[in-house]
Amino acid sequence: MVILDTKVAAEWVDYNGHMNDAEYARVFSLAVDALMVHIGLDATGRDHHRYTLYTLETHLCYQKEAHEGQSMQVKVTRLDHDAKRLHIFFELVDADNNLLATSEQMLMGINQETGRPSGFPEPISQAIINLPSAAAGEWPGLAGRTIGIPRKNAY
Repeated sequence: MVILDTKVAAEWVDYNGHMNDAEYARVFSLAVDALMVHIGLDATGRDHHRYTLYTLETHLCYQKEAHEGQSMQVKVTRLDHDAKRLHIFFELVDADNNLLATSEQMLMGINQETGRPSGFPEPISQAIINLPSAAAGEWPGLAGRTIGIPRKNAY
C-alpha cells in the first residue's frame, strides 16, 4: 500500500549529486506522519484520543541513488503489532518501482496526558489491523536485519 508520494527536493541533494542520506530518513519520517493520518492519528485524532506515536527504533537500508526532481513513493507493510507497539516496514521506490531504500521501524503508542506508553485506542487498533501485513515467515528480505561486519572463520 502506498502511504506517501513525493519528489526529491533540490535542497535534499548533496555534494555527490544525489539525495543526502539524512533526507532518506526525512522521507521515512514523513511516511510515519502519513501513516498516522491513515490510521486516524491526524491532528484531530491525536487531540481527540490524547494519543500519539513515538519512534523507538529505525533501521534504514540504502539501495539506490535518488536524484533531484525524481518521483518516489513509500509503501508500508505491517510486520507485527501488539496492544501498544507497531512494527512496520517501509519501501521507498521510484516511478519504475525500483527499490531506493527501506526503513524498518518500531513505533510505540503514547498517552499524551501521561507521556507514557499506552494501548492503542480501539479505532486506531482496528486501522492497524487493516494495514497490509506480512506473515512472519514471509517478511521482505531486508526486514529483520542486524548490523555487523561479517567475519570469515580464521581457520
